[in-house]
Amino acid sequence: MHYDIIGDIHGCYEELLQLLHKLGYYWEQERFVHPNNRKPVFVGDLTDRGPQSLSVIRLVYQLVINQQNAYYVPGNHCNKLYRYFLGNNVQINHGLETTVAEYENLTQKEQTDIKEMMITLYEQAPLYLQLSDVQAVVAHAGIQEKDIGKQNKKVKTFVLYGDITGETWADGRPIRRDWAQNYDGDQWIVYGHTPVRNPRFVRRTVNIDTGCVFGNALTAFRLPEETTVSVPSQQPFVKEKFS
Repeated sequence: MHYDIIGDIHGCYEELLQLLHKLGYYWEQERFVHPNNRKPVFVGDLTDRGPQSLSVIRLVYQLVINQQNAYYVPGNHCNKLYRYFLGNNVQINHGLETTVAEYENLTQKEQTDIKEMMITLYEQAPLYLQLSDVQAVVAHAGIQEKDIGKQNKKVKTFVLYGDITGETWADGRPIRRDWAQNYDGDQWIVYGHTPVRNPRFVRRTVNIDTGCVFGNALTAFRLPEETTVSVPSQQPFVKEKFS
């Protein structure tokens, strides 16, 4: 199988459509298809901060759940939105407020539909995805080699948030260790979570969160080709978001 692993979308629906078309996908009888039977893989953080989070949910739900011709793993923003939809007491900040504002403008039926879509997407998703045919693992914020195949609270925290130290920067962002520098595995680890100006290759890892919602680009990593494809963002550029 051939895959197009797509980085953090964060509600940038128009850019997602542009990227899918650039990758060769097109609509045929209400299905998104590829002439070479490629599969999109979404690395999480579908929503928040960007202008059309609910449209992204609808499209990804259609591809992953209805058509069953794409894969999705959740990110930390997906986890928070899922908990919000369950009625948990979560803080509506760090981008969630944009998704909630969209949600509150819907009719009651539309709210019920989008809530059910997101809950289904999240509950049916693996924490991380092993693509053994191309020797790759897709995990939102990454995964350590020793944890591949494991499922526990510590692994979940790492996959969703990265290798956090427990400390924070002045602006409240968590301080994270650069785990990729110590990765020594043979499989590709394809991840996002931390915005970078260009796809960041370290050892056999690649960070494909090129900060679309912060005005840079939306990027896909293609396997087995090991190439990247990007489209420019339509959002304002926020320089300080890129380390």
